Amino acid sequence: MFASPLAAIFITIFLAEMGDKTQLAAMLFASENDYNNWTVFAVACVALITSTGIAVLLGSLASKYVNMLPLNLIAGIGFMLLGAWSIYDYVRT
Repeated sequence: MFASPLAAIFITIFLAEMGDKTQLAAMLFASENDYNNWTVFAVACVALITSTGIAVLLGSLASKYVNMLPLNLIAGIGFMLLGAWSIYDYVRT
């Protein structure tokens, strides 16, 4: 019973992160000879842990103070805005 929610969180986050800009940036840094692969791995881990910590903190605060608004709707709109921005950035260049 305890492993099921953890597995769902892991699988969701893992799949969401596959092929995103963060992973591509880490791959590019690792492909350069200027950086040790283990250093790239360690720094990327610290960056992801930090950004995830901020997201969890903001999500926790949002659930306490924004409980009347549907957080899934807010997250969905945020993803749509990020997608629109990515498309605009692609078309612009």
